[in-house]
Amino acid sequence: MIKAIAIDDEPPALKLLENYCSNVDFVKLERTFVKPTEAIKYVNKFPVDLIFLDVQMPGLTGLDLFKRFEQDTMVIFTTAHSRYALDGFELSAIDFLLKPFTYDRFVVAVRKAQDYYNFMHRLDVANSASIFLRSEYSLVKVKLSDIIYIEGSDDYIKVIQENGNHIIVRMTMKAITEKLPPAEFLRVHRSFIIPLSKINHVRSKNIYIGDSEIPVGVSYEHEFNLRFKGA
Repeated sequence: MIKAIAIDDEPPALKLLENYCSNVDFVKLERTFVKPTEAIKYVNKFPVDLIFLDVQMPGLTGLDLFKRFEQDTMVIFTTAHSRYALDGFELSAIDFLLKPFTYDRFVVAVRKAQDYYNFMHRLDVANSASIFLRSEYSLVKVKLSDIIYIEGSDDYIKVIQENGNHIIVRMTMKAITEKLPPAEFLRVHRSFIIPLSKINHVRSKNIYIGDSEIPVGVSYEHEFNLRFKGA
């Protein structure tokens, strides 16, 4: 069960969250607060897993308030102004709910929190072969088995998936490499990482995965030969 609190200076917004939380069986909304200072005191004494946090509040913004909490506390920001979404994304928010939001949109957000909670606590073994990436202002779960290859460019990467979709993430190749299991994934070029199990064949210095052709960089060739060809 995910323990949660909600902070908003508008009581009707808190009432709505109470109603929505009462309809899901994996989130327990323990307290609501209209005063951020009281919420800080509560969390310091009774740590929670998730915070529903309004961005615009008098005296202290939700963005500033979040910086005072432990960084492993999940947060779902709520606001009537979409311009704050990027700031929330930079603070590693689980999701960003734009008021007025529907129950269905609320469920999407808390399901992301549930997935991340299970991942961090390894409660769902079947879903443990996944990574979480931040894209489009929210947290996205990506199954490792769905990845065809990863392409990098400057400080961004593109994750190409089997279903034809791709995810663009602000992240370096070095950072994504550290998230991937080294036994399954290999960097074969300064701009490409591949899952070894997806290789169809290799011709000259090119790797073929499905319809994709991926070059092997000179500085990565020796490691690739050792891992794939057994040389």
